[in-house]
Amino acid sequence: MTTTITFPARPTVTLIEGDGIGPEIAAATVRVITAAGGQIEWDRQLAGMAAAEKAGDPLPAATIESIKQHQVALKGPLGTPIGAGFRSVNVTLRQQFDLYANVRPTVTIPGVPCRYTGVDIVMVRENTEDLYAGVEHYVDARRSAAESIAIITRFGSERIIIYAFEYARRHGRKRVTLVHKANILKLSNGLFLDVGREVAKRYPDIAFDDMIVDATAMKLVVAPERFDVIATSASVSSLMRSQASSIARSSASARSWYSVSVITMRRCLV
Repeated sequence: MTTTITFPARPTVTLIEGDGIGPEIAAATVRVITAAGGQIEWDRQLAGMAAAEKAGDPLPAATIESIKQHQVALKGPLGTPIGAGFRSVNVTLRQQFDLYANVRPTVTIPGVPCRYTGVDIVMVRENTEDLYAGVEHYVDARRSAAESIAIITRFGSERIIIYAFEYARRHGRKRVTLVHKANILKLSNGLFLDVGREVAKRYPDIAFDDMIVDATAMKLVVAPERFDVIATSASVSSLMRSQASSIARSSASARSWYSVSVITMRRCLV
């Protein structure tokens, strides 16, 4: 499921500072890496709104080639026009490089004020399918209605759930919880759930359960410490990732709009 990549002692990494607060937090991240002893050459590239303004393209070919060449990128938040304009560059990058696994740790940190203690959750999110596939259209020329199609495949479901179990096994974790909406979306989310139950049988050393997203949202507030590894589809996780981040108040939590992301060619976005 993953590919081993060997890097030189002083590797070159693509740096995409991003939009909004992106340049500020990207600069802080670079300083932290340097202070920790990281020896990295940064290849600075553009993407998002900054790229659209300066290069006329939200995802220039030079940026894609840089990521392909160096195999690792550090990316700040990228702005996306709301309701119009170019497609999300984040989604395009995921599909361009088949970054199917989005790994989002949520950890309470001693000394950081928080209502909770002992929270240590890893959310493994499928990153390329579901509503985020971006398949949508108007149903008539008057634009009186629109349809968005949630595409969930057996292939995509199996590899993300396997990734979650393999992650749990590698890191000594005890449970994988599959979160879904199969009570309503009986075919698409039902397929995701069915595949999850099949894959779980291959990992008898790891406990498995499943939970409807509504109940998960409640339990994340009431008892977040009961979760270990969560495996979920793209659209189901969209709200939970921000919820988990808020619960932990942790910059080590969801790698979302307000933080930097690491892209690797191991098919993973961390």
